[in-house]
Amino acid sequence: MKSNLKKFLKFPTLFTYKIIAISSPGLVEKIVKIVQLYIPGEYNPVLKTSGKGKYSSISITITATHIQQVEALYDILGSIDKVYMVL
Repeated sequence: MKSNLKKFLKFPTLFTYKIIAISSPGLVEKIVKIVQLYIPGEYNPVLKTSGKGKYSSISITITATHIQQVEALYDILGSIDKVYMVL
């Protein structure tokens, strides 16, 4: 997948990650902090919680300047405790 992304993206570009995780307090703040470490800026993530409240979907958009940023954040966000997947 990573090699395919490079073919379709022209930098700089807006890129949205969607993180699916078990709902937990502070999850959104933790994601924003991690993104800010790699790409400083102001972020307005969108949080959606499942009907029963067990799962959360967090969408966060960055301005990527190169493919390495996109790929690195996929790996880093995917390694957060309670995260199931990053789309």
